[in-house]
Parts: sequence; structure tokens; C-alpha cells
Amino acid sequence: MTSGIRRRALALLIGTHVVDDLYQGAVPALLPFLVAERHYGYAQAAGITLAATFLSSLLQPGFGVLTDRRRRPWLIGAGLLTAGVGIGLCGLGGGYWATWAAVALSGMGVAAYHPEASAAARSAAGASAQGMSLFAVGGNAGIALAPLIVAPVLATTGLIGTPLLAIPAVAMALYLAVAQREPAPARVRATPTPQGDDWRSFGRLTVAVVCRSIAYFGVSSFLALLLIHRFGVSKGTASVALTVFTGTGAAGTVLGGRLADRIGRLPTVRIGYVLTVPGLLGLLLAPGPAVAFVAAFVLGLGLYVPFSVHTTLGQEYLPGRIGTASGVTLGLAVSAGGMVAPLLGLVADAYGIRAAIALLLVLPVMALAVSARLPETRVPLETTG
Repeated sequence: MTSGIRRRALALLIGTHVVDDLYQGAVPALLPFLVAERHYGYAQAAGITLAATFLSSLLQPGFGVLTDRRRRPWLIGAGLLTAGVGIGLCGLGGGYWATWAAVALSGMGVAAYHPEASAAARSAAGASAQGMSLFAVGGNAGIALAPLIVAPVLATTGLIGTPLLAIPAVAMALYLAVAQREPAPARVRATPTPQGDDWRSFGRLTVAVVCRSIAYFGVSSFLALLLIHRFGVSKGTASVALTVFTGTGAAGTVLGGRLADRIGRLPTVRIGYVLTVPGLLGLLLAPGPAVAFVAAFVLGLGLYVPFSVHTTLGQEYLPGRIGTASGVTLGLAVSAGGMVAPLLGLVADAYGIRAAIALLLVLPVMALAVSARLPETRVPLETTG
């Protein structure tokens, strides 16, 4: 770590990110149980993914603007608590739209959490991509843990046990209520630059992040279902494949931060885009579950190596709007991919899951093309009170 990283503050933020993104990872982990107990089709299952992302996508920019205007640290605890409560309620209503609304509530909580938490993490991490990757990996860890928590709980209780899944959010929110009585940490502000905010480059970066997001949601929504329906594996085995994907992603996020500090932001994100292609091809052409597991490993690296680096780049393109940049790159553009999931679900219903995954192949190619027009930049930041 660099000396500019405030370790205690960053560690707390990493913990909140683990808990918050546990509920993002819970949504794809819930899908096999919803399909099995409520007999949802692929389009309906993908619609649940949309529920988790639609309001989140709409609200993220607004929360980012609020964060840029004035610190609202209470949004961190309130956001993750709402995310947990939404998932806790989703198994209690028998109707499809009641489930959809509960998952949408969870997505709103995620939207409230990310801009404020990301801006605070930037303050704690300084300008280091490695420091920011440690915060991002907390989210990856939460997503990776989700199948390991959701599957055993719901395998034992059925969907009626979803309130148990809200316990981590309630515990962390209570802890934060005490911790946030201490003085707020210093904020990161940009050193003035002649160029100011580079909205054009930020817009292009957002296109690349959305491409990555659609590919991520496509894989996370259909990976477990592909293994179940193509190879006949159990729901537990399918959940392990999802954990391989997200768990490898956590390692990929740390690797991405280290590479970015060594070889630059843009070469790092391009490595991720390139790795995604053979990962998708491996998943499509796998003759058995073992090869599919290897493909999930490669996809975890490819889709997560650029993850935290996208956020650092966004913050450097918009040095005067750290909250907005964080909300878009770590929030809006990430969750926007979930809005495409129902369309992929329709393709899967009509032509099979492999056809839906095949459509994802164009996305890393598009992201690579867009990244060719992005400038490498490191905006010097200073910490101010």
C-alpha cells in the first residue's frame, strides 16, 4: 500500500462494501430457487435481475450529485440496510410483482450506497489504483459470498427463509450508526487543472463500462442455469460455479489495481477486455462442466481486472465531480447491464441459453474499440478538510 492510504477508514469501507454487494450477488443466486419453486421462465427470471438494477440505474446519478454537493455519510448505512431489507422481503410475497418490487427496493439501496461510499473510499485510498481496488474487491467478495450464503439457507428453508439474508445488513448498519458519530474523514478534492472535467472521455469510458456490465450480468444470470440445464448438475454445484466466477473476480480486481499502478490504467482494462473473449467461447463450447468451470475462472479475470480501474479512470476524467464519477462507473454503468438482462432472457426462452451467451461476444470487442480513443491520465489529487 502507499503511504497515502488511511487504512482504518478504508478497512471499514471495505467491510460495508462486502455487505452491500452481498445483496447484488444474492439476486443471481436466488434465480434457481425462484425458477424451481415458482416455475418462472427465463424472461421472468431475467426480469428479477432487471428489478435489482432498473431503479438503481435511474437513481445513481442523483445520489452522485448529492455526494458532490455535501457529505452525507449516513447514506452508506441507510443504503446497505435498504439493500438487505429488500432481499429479505423478496421470498415472502407469492406473486411475481411483489417479488419484483422487493428486489427493486434492494436496488434502490444499492444506488444510495455506492456514490457516497466510493467518494469516501477515494478519500481514504488517495490517488492509488491499488487502494481503490481494495475497496472494489470488498464488493467482489460480497458478491462471491452470496451464493455460499443464499444456497444453504434457501436449500434448508425454501424462499420463506429470505428474511434471514437481511441479518448482515442490519448488523453492519447498527455498527455504522455508532462509528459515524466520529468526525467525518477528510474529502478528496481535485487539484485544479487547465483542462478541468473531461466529459467526452468520461462518456466514452461509460460506454466501455456498460459493455462490461452487460457481459457481467449476462454471465451471472445464466451461468448457473446453463450448467443445470445443459449438464444436469445440481443447484449446489451450479452455485459453486457462480462462486468460482465471482471469487476469481475478486482476485482479478486486486490484480487490476496492481497492474494499473505499474503499467497504466488503459493497458490494464484492455487486458481484461481481451481475456473475456476466450472465456465466453469456453463457456459456449464446453463439452462438460469441468471446462465450463475453467471458462468461469477466465471470465472472472477478464470481467473484473478492469473493474476498479474504470472507477479510478472516471474519477480522473472528472476530478471536480468525484461522487458523480463514482456513481456512474461503480454504480449506474455497472447496474445498467441488468436492464438488458430481460432481452437476453427472451433470447434464451426462444433459442436457448447458449444463444443468449453468444450475443455477449460482441461486447468486449466494442469495449476494446472504445478504449482505443481514451487518453491515459493521472490527475494529482490532494486531501483537504
